Amino acid sequence: MSLIIEAQQVKKIYRSGQLRVEALNGIDMAVEAGEMVAIMGPSGCGKTTLLNCLSGLDTIDEGNIFIQGDNLRELSDNERTTYRARHMGFIFQDFNLLPVLSAVENVELPMLIARVPAKKARRRALEMLERVGLLDRARHRPAELSGGQRQRVTIARALTNDPAIVWADEPTGNLDSENAQEILDLLCRLNREHGQTFVIVTHAIEVGNLANRIITMRDGQII
Repeated sequence: MSLIIEAQQVKKIYRSGQLRVEALNGIDMAVEAGEMVAIMGPSGCGKTTLLNCLSGLDTIDEGNIFIQGDNLRELSDNERTTYRARHMGFIFQDFNLLPVLSAVENVELPMLIARVPAKKARRRALEMLERVGLLDRARHRPAELSGGQRQRVTIARALTNDPAIVWADEPTGNLDSENAQEILDLLCRLNREHGQTFVIVTHAIEVGNLANRIITMRDGQII
């Protein structure tokens, strides 16, 4: 297997006036292509900060992060943004769907922003909704969908660019246990069938148990 994510002595410091908080303190970790990894630990331990730094959403103060061999620190803000759009997908706890758009319109929006031709974007969006079992709800708006269905739309949107890595921050956090299990089963199936790498921040031990590996954090460090 080849490494797809590698962090070397990563430090992230937040400063506010005289206050200095080491959110990440000397993180070393590696993820192989096709792995499903869960990052766990108590609230405030740095899980989301780590995900944001690994994915290039946030910058780091020390160390290096390599994604598919590319050092994120050597990329400009614009280059990192383009890199994320091409190689990564994101799933968040609060869905981040636009209420005025239908499911298919929400899924195709990032492609239209990326100047994918409208017909191709619509075709791809419908393909992705079918992949997550939601083709029959393509014309429904978020308010007409259950929480689990909304998260499926989010996952479909995250998959439109066929990303090598999917980052998920508490993907089942807003769902009841039945919907949460359906989403977990879906993530596992996508990982198995399409070989995509999943890095999931979670409090839920049932999510961790489905991962290939659990990375446990405390006080900005991997323990």
